[in-house]
Amino acid sequence: MITSARAVCLGETMGLLAATSVGRLSHVGEMALGIGGAESNVAVALSRLGVPTAWTGRLGADAIGDRVVRELTAEGIVVHAVRDPDAPTGLMLKERLPGGRVRVWYHRKHASGARLVPSDVDAELVAGAELLHVTGISPALGEGPGAAARHAVALAHEAGTLVSVDVNHRSALWSDEAAAPALRALAASADLLYAGDDEARLTLGVAWTDPERLARGLAELGPSEVVIKQGAEGALALHGGTVLAEPAVPVEVVDPVGAGDAFVGAHLAGRLAGDGPAARLRAAVTAGALLCTVPGDWEALPFPDDLAAFGGPDVTR
Repeated sequence: MITSARAVCLGETMGLLAATSVGRLSHVGEMALGIGGAESNVAVALSRLGVPTAWTGRLGADAIGDRVVRELTAEGIVVHAVRDPDAPTGLMLKERLPGGRVRVWYHRKHASGARLVPSDVDAELVAGAELLHVTGISPALGEGPGAAARHAVALAHEAGTLVSVDVNHRSALWSDEAAAPALRALAASADLLYAGDDEARLTLGVAWTDPERLARGLAELGPSEVVIKQGAEGALALHGGTVLAEPAVPVEVVDPVGAGDAFVGAHLAGRLAGDGPAARLRAAVTAGALLCTVPGDWEALPFPDDLAAFGGPDVTR
């Protein structure tokens, strides 16, 4: 097993069928095939910004699984995937609705990603990395994926590997009542924690609206750095007791899916590069804005010169 990756992203990646024209899927005639997944999106973002990265998970022994391996490998990512002969790779369908809205339909309940188990996690891969990234999607998929994420985190803590957690609550997968305690436990295991305002409220079980108060509440769970993603309002970070705010970059939004992953990937790349809190927050906001300007979950994830050209920090390594 290759252990040279500086960052490891663990989670679910699926096939993606995206409508090529505006309209409901009941009327659309053509769709384009690709891939997508929160954790693999972050892996691509890290790789494009110069961080040697691995993605690990479970895929079906099918053509869509082959497509996932091919696409991620082409992005310079080390793929460590268990190939499951008994469950297909998951699939999501994206429709572009009138008025600029985007809606995604998921077919994942009995797919390979929901069958991830702790024994699928390569301990050497995690221990050899500087960073492990997981999300709240894994526990939402079921006990197996949740246990796999917790096992990976435990391995990371034992090895001194930094743990990054994006709450990434998926309300379609489980109820808020079921999600809250699991997300809280996962957040408490993080060194770096990312959450939207609503995700922070759910994790903490509060109704607060002040992002700084939410960040400080999450930091009390254990993370040394907390970032609140605020979409069109920008972002707020709490690091070492100091609060930083970064306004959003105004863009014409074409497709917002994946913007949060672009944000997290750029922020983590800055952390691994030794950039200061303000620089990595600015890069994160810029990356998220850039991703929104082009259709696709990850295809427009920026390279260093893209960030610099768009007004973000010069992160050319």
